[in-house]
Order: sequence, then C-alpha cells, then structure tokens
Amino acid sequence: MDDKQTDLTILGGGLAGLSLALQIRQQLPSAQITVLEKRKHPVPEAAHKVGESTVEVAAHYFGRVLGLRDHILEQQLPKLGLRFFFPHGDNSRIEDRLELGGKRYAPCPSYQLDRGRFENFLADRCLSQGIDFVDEAEIQDVEVRKGRAGHRVAYQHEGSPRSVDSRWLVDASGRRAFLKRELNLAMPSPHRANSAWFRFKKHIKVDDWANDQAWQAGHEGKTGRWYSTNHLMGKGYWVWMIPLASGSTSMGIVAGEPFHALSDFNSMDKAVDWLERHEPQCAAAVKENIDQLQDFRAIKHYAVECKQVFSRHRWGITGEAGFFHDPFYSPGSDFIAFANTFLTDLIRRDLTGKDYRMRAFTYDRIFKRFYYGTCSAYQDQYCLFGNPTVMPVKILWDYLVYWSITGFIFMHGRMCEQTMYLRNLSRLTRLKKLNHFMQDFFRQWNQETENATRTGVISVSEIPIIREMNSRLLDEMDRGAFTNRFGENVAQLETLCCEIVDQSGLDVVNPFRRRPLPTVRADAFEQVFHPSTRQLEPELAAATG
Repeated sequence: MDDKQTDLTILGGGLAGLSLALQIRQQLPSAQITVLEKRKHPVPEAAHKVGESTVEVAAHYFGRVLGLRDHILEQQLPKLGLRFFFPHGDNSRIEDRLELGGKRYAPCPSYQLDRGRFENFLADRCLSQGIDFVDEAEIQDVEVRKGRAGHRVAYQHEGSPRSVDSRWLVDASGRRAFLKRELNLAMPSPHRANSAWFRFKKHIKVDDWANDQAWQAGHEGKTGRWYSTNHLMGKGYWVWMIPLASGSTSMGIVAGEPFHALSDFNSMDKAVDWLERHEPQCAAAVKENIDQLQDFRAIKHYAVECKQVFSRHRWGITGEAGFFHDPFYSPGSDFIAFANTFLTDLIRRDLTGKDYRMRAFTYDRIFKRFYYGTCSAYQDQYCLFGNPTVMPVKILWDYLVYWSITGFIFMHGRMCEQTMYLRNLSRLTRLKKLNHFMQDFFRQWNQETENATRTGVISVSEIPIIREMNSRLLDEMDRGAFTNRFGENVAQLETLCCEIVDQSGLDVVNPFRRRPLPTVRADAFEQVFHPSTRQLEPELAAATG
C-alpha cells in the first residue's frame, strides 16, 4: 500500500472541496493538502450539479476572497439577479404574468457558473499551487481518530490500494457524505420537497416567449431576461431556467409536498407532461429542444441536515455533505463559503500553534444557527409560491434579511470575529424573532389572498431600499461603523415589518414597533408598500391597502 502523510485531506474535489483547498493555501502557503476526487478530470462542461446560480455572498467569496474574479468575468456569465413570474390564467402568456425582477444589474454582482468549467479551472489552480489533487480516487474506508492521532483514508487509485494519514480531515463529498455516515451524524429534515433537473445544449431564452414590444423594452442585449435566474412560480412549485457560459441551459422543477409528488415528474417524459399542465410555454420550449437534451436527474427529499460539522478532533464537513435546505434563493454556495471560512480559520490556528478547540465548538453552533435561521424562508412556505400578492413582498423581505444579517456579516469580513456576535447578541436574537414572526404572518396573509390575480412588472432595480441595501454590502467599515450599521439594519427591518402588516389590512398583533431610521429615506418604504406608489404595481397597492 502506498501511504503518505499530509496536513489536510479533503474528501471530494468538487466546488466545496477545491475552493476550501485554495482558501487554505492562501492562509498557509506551506501546508500539505491532498484532495481525493472520484471523477476523472477534466469533467464535462455543464456538469450535472446544483449550484450554478450564485448570489452576493458566493460571488464575493469566489471573486474576491479566493481571487478568481478574472476567470468569472471572462469565462462565466453575469447574472441579472433573480426573476420571478407569478401565475396568471393558464400561464400561456408570460407577458400577462406578474413579473418581479430588475432591468439593471445590482451594485453588488452575482454570476451564473458553469460548474464543469469552473471546477476544471479550480482543479488546475490547485495543481498550480502545489496541492495534491488526485482524481479517479475511489475511497474505500475512512478512519476518524481522536486526540493527536491522524485520520486515515484508504482509497483505490489506478488499480492500486493507497492511503493517506492527515492531521485534519474535511468531508466535501456531497451526498456521499462519508463523515456523516461514519460518525452517525445524519438528521432528518422537516422540509419535504423534491426536484428534477435537466440541461439542454442551447440557450433557451424566456425573452422569446412573447412578441409584445412594451414587454421587451429595456431587456435588450446584456439586460435580456434570460441572464437572470428565472423562476416560474405556482402553488407548491417553481421551475428554474439558468443560462451557462458553455452555451447550455439548466432547467429544473422543484415542488413541495404535499402539493406535487416526485412521481409526477421523475422522468423526462413525465416532466414534459407535468410542464404542459402547469407551465405550457416552458413545456413547448422543452419539446422544441428535446434533441438538445444533455442529462436528467431526479432527487427525492433533497433537504439534508447534520448533527455536527466542525470538531475539536480536527475534522469538518462542508457543502452538501452536511447541510442543504432549498435552492430557491440559490444559497448552496453561500453555505460553502461560510463553512470553508470557519474551517480555514480553525485549520490555520491549529497549524500555527494557536488554540482552535473552543472555536470549533463555537463555529459549529454559529454555522447551524445561520442555517436554521434561513430555514423559515422555505419550510412550510411553498403554499405561498403561487400567490402574486404575498410572494413579491416576502421575496423583498427575504432579500433585506439576507443583506442585513448573513450577507452583511460575511461580506464585511467578520464571520470569525467572536466578539462581534457577543456585541450584537441582542440584535441577532431580535432579528430571529422578527423573521419568524414575518414568515408566520406571510402564511396568514396567503390564506386571505391566495385566489388573487395580478399582472404587471415590479422593477426591483428601481426600488430605492433594495438598491441601497444591496450597494451597502460593498461599503468598507471599521468596527464602530459596522456595529452602528447593524443597529440600523435591525431598526429598518422592524419598521418594514410594521409597514407590511399595516398595508396588509390583517388584524394581527404585531410585537414590533417602528424605529428611527437615521440613514434610510422614509420614502423608500413608501415606494415599496404605500398604496399611492407607482414603483410597486397599483394592483399590489390595492390588494394590500
């Protein structure tokens, strides 16, 4: 058996594992790092993986933290935000559906990633930086040891048995989840939803589904709607369309139980039949391009959870090997960024002689709180997805929560600053209670309005509070400014909560109150929620007033 010693072994050479290896290399130039990957490299472009659509945190992580911005700008596609089309009639005319999306790119960028192309680039970058990247490595056994003993991984490579002993072991193997299985860490998720996804070797553009010149206006060239991650919304489901730089289009059906069963769309033929019933224009595009189909996959109950992700015994878990909740807001790569950043700090501290053990416990709790804090945005919320009155407001609310908490903390470089959490503990507690209240409220509001029908366009890029909060992620702030801004974020969300509840007309006991907003224009809230607004469609103003 060919044995070797290393500081860190990473199980899995996909997005999570390769980006962790590069982040560790930045911090520890002399560290010995081995990455074991099952697939042969280079992999095909348009690789069959979730995680093509990035949002602000992941874009910042890959572009700025890892320094890969040049590749992303030159070899991937820009993303014109998230775009949503709500149901109208039989969904045969997209121009009649209420649309929520932008005509301008947000100040804080995001991208569409061709996972095959990106992972090939990451693998080459790892090799060029002296990282031992082993493809076609079939892992046979994982031995996790406690104390000072190194962990051992046995694997097959080129027909020969091999092993590696390492001080640190990180599982980035996706749903193979070696450590979760070895250590009995799996937990059931209460979020029950299923998905099927497929790719076509062609750019399928939602812009081509209507000839209305007024509808087309403002979406020419690089501001075409097809540059967005497009969501076709309906009760209990959504369908995605994502363009890839290789020329392919990624599509997927995501449906919550009990609204739709996976057995209704778990083959390509069934998926076409399902689309014909719910999304006929999408079905027509699929049938027209069926000869361009590249792949198909269905997955039951995709949400997964884990008892622990970081340990004082020098092991960790990142990516889908630990947690995955829902792809609706494209959060998967965000949680890779969170986990990798925590792991990098732990490994750096250990290999440079600093204590890491208490931080391992703390980071594990923080990571899980971030994860469970986002769960309420998805869990038990698929009943809202076809509601054109409630869902646009919920989406804007969810944006602002993201930019006020997890995105705000990560993009200002304070993810591993323990004292920051202590200073803002009361604010984090208030934000948790506030968001849970609002997600419950949205369900109540849905019950009162679920049969409403609306048309028109809500132009997100023209709503001041949305553009302003997005741009603030780019600000540079010292500790004092960060703390003050955190307080303003809490006050802003509490005031926004009051505005939403008031405009809904529901008789709800609201435990929160309006607060002073020293840096936010009062008319920002008016333009989003007040009945006289022209920025938010009059139909929504009437429905909420």
